[in-house]
Amino acid sequence: MSEQKLKNRRSFSAEFKAKVTLELIRGDMSLSQSSAKYSVKESVLSRWKQEFLERAALVFAGSPSEQELRVAELERKLREQALDLAILKKALLHFPSPSEPEQ
Repeated sequence: MSEQKLKNRRSFSAEFKAKVTLELIRGDMSLSQSSAKYSVKESVLSRWKQEFLERAALVFAGSPSEQELRVAELERKLREQALDLAILKKALLHFPSPSEPEQ
């Protein structure tokens, strides 16, 4: 594609795409009506609808990247707590226990 065509290419927000696609799925407007109303080619609207329907199940599955991030965060916290525990155990070695008499 030429640079001029790329410069003239419009971009649409995710919210706009979702709104238009949901109108198509609900049957509020036909593909040609939506195309005319929003000045977006029918082929583009069809692609949005197809992508939306293909990815709909992901909404309920949770994205793997979110799960991976959560696991990484929990592992980080666990390492911090293990380090804190090791430090406290070493510190206890330097203090007499309450049942031992001080010398």
